[in-house]
Amino acid sequence: MPETILLAKQALLPEGFAEDVRITIKGSRIASVERHAPPEPGDERVDILIPGMANLHSHAFQRAMAGLAEVRGPGRDTFWTWRDLMYRVALTLDPEDVAAVAAQLYAEMLEGGFTRVGEFHYLHHAPDGTPYADVAELAASIAEATSETGLGLTLIPVLYAHSDFGGVPPSDGQRRFLNDPERFARLVEASETKLANLSEARLGIAAHSLRAASPEELQFAAGLKPNAPFHMHISEQVREVEDCVGWSGRRPIEWLLDHAPVDSRWCLIHATHMTPAETTGLAQTGAVAGLCPVTEANLGDGTFPAPDFIESGGRFGVGSDSNILIGVADELRQLEYAQRLAHRARNVIAPPGASNGRTLFQAALAGGAQATGLGKRAGIAEGALADLVSLKADHPALLGRRGDAILDAFIFGASRSPINCVWALGKKQVDSGRHIMADQIFTRFKSAVERLSQRI
Repeated sequence: MPETILLAKQALLPEGFAEDVRITIKGSRIASVERHAPPEPGDERVDILIPGMANLHSHAFQRAMAGLAEVRGPGRDTFWTWRDLMYRVALTLDPEDVAAVAAQLYAEMLEGGFTRVGEFHYLHHAPDGTPYADVAELAASIAEATSETGLGLTLIPVLYAHSDFGGVPPSDGQRRFLNDPERFARLVEASETKLANLSEARLGIAAHSLRAASPEELQFAAGLKPNAPFHMHISEQVREVEDCVGWSGRRPIEWLLDHAPVDSRWCLIHATHMTPAETTGLAQTGAVAGLCPVTEANLGDGTFPAPDFIESGGRFGVGSDSNILIGVADELRQLEYAQRLAHRARNVIAPPGASNGRTLFQAALAGGAQATGLGKRAGIAEGALADLVSLKADHPALLGRRGDAILDAFIFGASRSPINCVWALGKKQVDSGRHIMADQIFTRFKSAVERLSQRI
């Protein structure tokens, strides 16, 4: 089994920053962690080492449309007008395009400090809506992209059956997403086979939303893999909340808490619009709130009630969702800044006396690991996955910083990334800030985007 030894001047361990830390990596996992270790021949020395983070929510194909929805239409632009363009893009991509776009995205995720992705995968069929001969053809494209880039994968096939609450028939623009329960079960099994040759891959399950899956379909999907992470979108938009009340007499999270066995295997994406009772109720289930702050800001979704949720014991992680911008620091910064704007205060999420950067980072690290099926073994610790990120101590934002001040500067003070190297599943995939296969990956991505531009 291959062995790598890193010696970090400073490293973020579960209990906090420590100095002169030697990490021994064997295969995909950390074999040992030593504090106050003297240098030895063969050590690879780094300035600052922090854990890689799981990105708990991504739609890879949407990276191809980043920046295309920034022209104002004739009326008021909203999530729903953005969605029209997203459907048009989704209808143009073939399996080769999906793999090329996903590989570019996943290389960027690694360069941005993410070492695993929870791919919320609902692009399933051919452009005309016909299932491929291999029903998991596009899941194979996602697996191919993670294999090429080295990013850890939690593949989350999504059940999508309707266009609105109450089983409204789907629109034509949704035709590539659709499955009934029987075919979805086959898709899940076929998707699992695509993970067989990927190191430390995980399978999750999702129902797209209460709009797109009936109560019976939601129950069916949640029961397919009872021990796997279960994800769904919920309460992202005010209109969604209003429509749910019109359908059921309950708000989305209120309905879900009354009708579904929500617990720690669940990850509720967005959960933006909650009453105080919903906020407390969700926090008490042990589920993860899957926050996507950059996308939520880009789409004008609203602001998650973070202080009340966290004070109630709630858990959260972050994802890049529409992939308009990629980076751990970007998501955590936007999460905190949205709270500052909403509450007209500073350092909102951290408890009194605590570092905001450390608070955000550690909470998102734990929540991301839970939501992507890694359990509680996240971080730089013996037995954990060797997902590691080194930062440059001579970066202008990090000069002279020690301990928690490193994370404060990384998240809030760096106008360009201080990330130097990234190890995912024990292998170095980013060196000097760039993915080791960046040029080859970009060439394929460029061709895919050029084809896309001719189709939409």
